[in-house]
Amino acid sequence: MTNKHLFFDLDRTLWDFEKNSEIALFKLFHELSLDEAIDSFELFHSNYKKNNALLWKEYGAGRLSKENLRNDRFKITLEHFEINNPDIVNKISDGYVELSPQQTALFPHAHETLDYLKKEGYNMHIITNGFKEVQYIKLKKSSLDHYFDVIVCSEDVGQNKPSPAIFKHSLDSANAKAADSVMIGDDYEVDVVGAQNFGMYGILFDPENTFSHYQDQHRIQSLNELPGLLPFIF
Repeated sequence: MTNKHLFFDLDRTLWDFEKNSEIALFKLFHELSLDEAIDSFELFHSNYKKNNALLWKEYGAGRLSKENLRNDRFKITLEHFEINNPDIVNKISDGYVELSPQQTALFPHAHETLDYLKKEGYNMHIITNGFKEVQYIKLKKSSLDHYFDVIVCSEDVGQNKPSPAIFKHSLDSANAKAADSVMIGDDYEVDVVGAQNFGMYGILFDPENTFSHYQDQHRIQSLNELPGLLPFIF
């Protein structure tokens, strides 16, 4: 077994967060008859995504509690459409947390890439800022859990990436050295810079080519590029 360690982000890196989230929200939108008060799911979804992204930034910076994030993203969205109903907010909030992690859409080549890396002897782990109670469900339902030795959720540490504390905890848990470790994730500041600041290597997963201007960084647009890149890092 090699002493090389690969730490993966989960959402938007392996598990297709946007696709799975949209499937769950579409179902809830109709189940809760929101289509009777809102012109289209597209309008609702667009507004929700904007609010959710802003609130996740607040949560990541430690300025918003998990409970407030879970409810406020729906409360603010529904208020935009003049729906002021705490019961509906609770139903869609609880329904989303239950339904979303049951979805199983992954990015292309996820399983084949992880299969190959496992056979090559890499030690593989997860570091995620996602909520603990749903991340394990996502991994299990998507048949990803068996690839990973250590799974660290930010709630285990009390700090979100890019805090050094979460990288230290993860390396300690995996009995890994920073110089022998790579972090692969979709968020440049949180995953790549956070890992590099702790002495690890960082690889940006950039399927939409959003960060093409970061020419000096290790960057992949498809997961199946990863096996070919790793020998140039280690």
